[in-house]
Amino acid sequence: MDMKWLDWAKQIQAIAQTGLTYGKDVYDIERYEELRKISVDILANYTSVNKEKISLTFASDSGYATPKVDIRGVVFKDNKILLVQEKIDGAWALPGGWSDIGLSPSEVAVKEIKEESGFDVVPLRLLAVLDKKFHGHPPEPYHIYKMFIQCEITGGTAETGVETSAVQFFDRHDLPELSLERNTAEQVKTMFEFLDHPTKEVILD
Repeated sequence: MDMKWLDWAKQIQAIAQTGLTYGKDVYDIERYEELRKISVDILANYTSVNKEKISLTFASDSGYATPKVDIRGVVFKDNKILLVQEKIDGAWALPGGWSDIGLSPSEVAVKEIKEESGFDVVPLRLLAVLDKKFHGHPPEPYHIYKMFIQCEITGGTAETGVETSAVQFFDRHDLPELSLERNTAEQVKTMFEFLDHPTKEVILD
C-alpha cells in the first residue's frame, strides 16, 4: 500500500502542533486545531485505531514538533551480538528504547541494557544515527531517529526485565525472528561490520 497518506498526516500534525505552540491570533489557533483534527481523521480513516486513541497518542503533544529518539545498545561477546526477546511481540531486538529526559544517549544505552538484559556495560562509541523511515520498518505515526551505541560488558549476568522474556547472544548467520519495529536484519548485520572493522565511520541516515 502507498503510505503517502501517513507522511501527510505526520506533516499536518507537526504543522498544527507547532502552530498551536507559537500562534497568538485566535483565528489562527482555530485553524491549527482544525489541521490537527484532519491529521487524526486521516489516521482513523486508514487504520483500525479509533479517533480517541489517536488523539491521545499521536495528536496530544505540545511544543515545537521534533522527531522522537530511539536508542539501541550494541554489545558483542565471542563474535556474537546481544539480543533480548520482547514480551510485546515475542521477537528479538537490540536492547534499547526511547531516550529519557535528563540522560545522555550513552546513559540511556547503559540503562536500557541493564534493565532488559541484566548486564552492566560502559559505552564505547556511536555506530549509527538512522532515520527510521528509510530502513524498512513497519509504518508508524511518529518520525523517529535511531541511535546505535556500542557498549562493553563490565559485569552482571543475563537476566530478563519487565519488557523482556529472554536474553541471548546470536551469531550473525543464525539470527532469530527480529522485532521489526525495533530493528531490522540489515541493521543487525551492519552492526557486525563495526565488529569486523573497528575504524568504520559512523553511519548517518
